[in-house]
Amino acid sequence: MAVSVSRDLTVQVLEDVNTVKLTDRQQALRAAIQRGEPKCLGVSQVMLGLMVMSYSIPLHFTEFTEVVTLGVPWWSGLMFVTAGVVAIVLDKNCTMKFLQLCLMVTVVSVVLSVVAVIIYSVDMDKHPEVPCVKTIHDGCNDEHYATRLSRGLKSSLLLFTLAQTAISAILSFLLFRQRRSFGQYASLTSAGPPTPTALIPPDFN
Repeated sequence: MAVSVSRDLTVQVLEDVNTVKLTDRQQALRAAIQRGEPKCLGVSQVMLGLMVMSYSIPLHFTEFTEVVTLGVPWWSGLMFVTAGVVAIVLDKNCTMKFLQLCLMVTVVSVVLSVVAVIIYSVDMDKHPEVPCVKTIHDGCNDEHYATRLSRGLKSSLLLFTLAQTAISAILSFLLFRQRRSFGQYASLTSAGPPTPTALIPPDFN
């Protein structure tokens, strides 16, 4: 806090240099985050999460494999939605603490996406499509259609999860870069009032 005393004994409290610098860097942080468009990426994450959960519903009417037993589409879809909502809120609440929270949630989303991709791949490899066996009605058996539907849905879920992994990885990179650029200002606190204040000495006459 800087103080100046004039010749008539008027004391003036000037703006703190750290306060001005912090305000400028916070505005720069907001501009940098909005350039990265976390809101658009967040909306994409929410949409992918909802699509993953909705596409997984028919799997409960087919053969129960590891994907359904472990509930992969549900916890991965909920994680996608959560990460997307946090990214959307970050667009409105551009603070260093919220940026770190968004980065943490996005990194967790990346890790869970990779785990989900592995489970989908292993499940599809362990449960191949059953060959068509002709029936008396000149069609294939029910098991063939069931496994074909199951693999088609899992392929779609795998594709959505790969897209989510890419989006989360991009957002994590952008957030990490912004945190590294502006992290040195996170410990600054306002040490003085935002505007100059004049103190008039009392009149003793």
